[in-house]
Amino acid sequence: MSMFEDGRYRWRETYFVLFRAADRPKLKKVERALAALDERYELHNARADDQGRFESLTLVSPDDYAALDICFLEGEEVREQVGELAKEIKPADLSPAGQKAHAQLAQCDARYDVLHFEQVTGDDDEDDEMLDPGSLFLVLGELAKLCRGVAVDPQSGTILDSDE
Repeated sequence: MSMFEDGRYRWRETYFVLFRAADRPKLKKVERALAALDERYELHNARADDQGRFESLTLVSPDDYAALDICFLEGEEVREQVGELAKEIKPADLSPAGQKAHAQLAQCDARYDVLHFEQVTGDDDEDDEMLDPGSLFLVLGELAKLCRGVAVDPQSGTILDSDE
């Protein structure tokens, strides 16, 4: 079940982890790595392809009032989008690590969509104060590490790295 179907959560934003499809990790490795980030994370609906490679899962972080739907995509649409993102992002505006990540984009033909949801508490003013993006950024960093990829905020055209 997608978090879109859960009335307790509402979608906030989508981030990408772009990488080479050949570097796609196994589901078991992803589950172990994400569970190790925080013992309170709840992993649900984990799916793998026929070779055991990670397809999708939902991560719920109750302490952050957040949830993430993560799913794998590959193909021509991804390559086209990566090309557009690479044009939008100016390497001169990036840190040295960001410039290296930007150069890596040309090889990316797959991505993980990381959809960030916030838990709805019933008070719209209070919801923004309770949502903590910490789990989002931890998971993006871990996924990027697992697949040797690049975490990107496509709305702002920003490469996310520890030096930014």
